[in-house]
Amino acid sequence: MRKGFWSTLVLGSALMGAVLPASAEGQEDLIKPIDKELTFVFIPKVIHPWYDVVRQGGQYAVDEFAKQGIKINMIWDQPPQADVADQNQRIEANIGRAPDGLAVACLDQATNVQLLTEAKEAGVNTITFNSFCSPDFAFVGQKDSYGDGFDLGKYLADHIGGEGEVGILSGSLTATDHVERIKGFKKALEAYPNVKIVFEQPDNDVLEEAVSLTENALQAHPNIKGFFGCNASNPIGIARAVQNAGKAGTVAVVGMDDLPEAVDFVKEGVITALKAQRQWDIGYWAVKYMVAMNQNHTIPMDHNTGSRFITKDQL
Repeated sequence: MRKGFWSTLVLGSALMGAVLPASAEGQEDLIKPIDKELTFVFIPKVIHPWYDVVRQGGQYAVDEFAKQGIKINMIWDQPPQADVADQNQRIEANIGRAPDGLAVACLDQATNVQLLTEAKEAGVNTITFNSFCSPDFAFVGQKDSYGDGFDLGKYLADHIGGEGEVGILSGSLTATDHVERIKGFKKALEAYPNVKIVFEQPDNDVLEEAVSLTENALQAHPNIKGFFGCNASNPIGIARAVQNAGKAGTVAVVGMDDLPEAVDFVKEGVITALKAQRQWDIGYWAVKYMVAMNQNHTIPMDHNTGSRFITKDQL
């Protein structure tokens, strides 16, 4: 019995020794060195100052990598308007150019996912940012848009005393972040039966449309007590119209993000509250992760950069 045991042990040791050379590679051997200039293409939803800050964060990461000897050509291919067909054409064209990284802010979930899947199948390192699209692609941004809308809905309802008429500017009807914020906002208002939504219109992420739509709403609903803007530009448009109508401080305004004019309106008391995303971080980490993908690193599928409240008291 004892002799059989030692024979088995010796045989097992010999077999282990036979496979050691093949398994001696460490995980570091899986990493690919970067020996060329990389090209990363960013395709946002629209040309917009909000994305300028994303780009600044991305450029900071590009400059960091340059100091390490990794050169990156960062290209922004931006639709002039929030147009699904235009954005999809840009995605498709850039798949054909086979960049080293492709980052897309989804404007239309169904068609964008189809094209992003084609990009991935073509071997393009593909991520999404700003507007969540699908769990099949790594995402960098504030994923809980529903939560932002809910928080702002509750804030507005409490601010107006739990009763009164309110309006909504709904941005783009296909962008998932805009849609989810509206859902969250309306869900919050369910706890306030005396708050009534009397106005809801898409502004298509165009500032001038937001001003015009708010002016119309103020005329049609002279007793309106507040507005919700679900993107970065429409709180500014709402605030301009409210201020021009002489109703600053009387009609409450809540909305998204911290563009400089929006923050100024908070300081002046025209905008009541904002929830601001960290778009600089979004650009920074998007570049970091696309470099990592080229090196054959794994990356997180969901990097939640979060959001924060901005009110006059905080400023």
